[in-house]
Amino acid sequence: MGRITLEGVRKSFASHLIIQGADLDIEDGSFVVFVGPSGCGKTTLLRLIAGLEDVSDGRILIDGANVVGVPPSKRGLSMVFQSYALYPHMSVRGNIAFGLKMAGLPKSEIDRKVEAAAATLNLTPYLDRKPRELSGGQRQRVAIGRAIVREPKAFLFDEPLSNLDAALRVQMRLEVTRLQRQLATTAVYVTHDQVEAMTMADRIVVLNAGRIEQYGSPLELYERPANVFVAGFIGSPRMNFIGNESAKRYGAATIGVRPEHIKASRDGEGWEGVVTDAEHLGSDTFLHVDIAGIGNLTARSIGEIGLSAGDRAHLLPDPAHIHRFDADGKALHA
Repeated sequence: MGRITLEGVRKSFASHLIIQGADLDIEDGSFVVFVGPSGCGKTTLLRLIAGLEDVSDGRILIDGANVVGVPPSKRGLSMVFQSYALYPHMSVRGNIAFGLKMAGLPKSEIDRKVEAAAATLNLTPYLDRKPRELSGGQRQRVAIGRAIVREPKAFLFDEPLSNLDAALRVQMRLEVTRLQRQLATTAVYVTHDQVEAMTMADRIVVLNAGRIEQYGSPLELYERPANVFVAGFIGSPRMNFIGNESAKRYGAATIGVRPEHIKASRDGEGWEGVVTDAEHLGSDTFLHVDIAGIGNLTARSIGEIGLSAGDRAHLLPDPAHIHRFDADGKALHA
């Protein structure tokens, strides 16, 4: 079991409030991602769950038991760090086995668990190598293997892929997701990359300045963001926001429309402006268009579109995908 519940959790450093009363229920076996900009409190919240930081107020329950005050080693959790935190003088086998040796398990059981973890992570051929002989992705697998063999109630991942190059990040993203499903163990994963969050999570926690802005499935956050902050953070490229007379026509202080929900054309209906930049990616084209009285909007078209910087363009938003927000930035849902 690995259900994690936060009840009114607060964390302060001196007079500075970092986590502002977090309430959260993470179901057993789920993959939950904490996402938000730098300094929003996502790593601090993960460290509070792990027991690496003390809670200023509130309760943290693991399978119904309050673990506030319980040391990290007694919480039944395994953490995977951004820096891998491998012992350079030990082999892969030694690194994976280290925690089990410290726990005093019999050698036969340690060997069995290490071999099983290595097979799961495709590390069997590398068991006798040192970390310096491995690639970044292989080192991250070793760190994950060390967490797996402890058979924890939950895995805690602190931006584990941020040190990898772009192609390897995509590969490891798929591997971590597949592994979590295979093990059916609760995972809490911290990242600043909203694409990583959208592709990996069962549910996403969007944090901003120590507050939980929204908690829901990736599609729920994409289709029904709770406020302007979530709407602007989830989605790439980010949502366009318009706050003038165009917004008032929809009965809102601000309207938002995603680039993929704007049709761009050389001649047609909609807002007319000048293309300031055109990003031709082959599979997609991103147009940045300056609209008089509105500002710069981004439109995303599938495939190639025959518009370049300096051309005049028309942008027509899809009425079914226009988001409305009140003066406080909260979503207005029909």
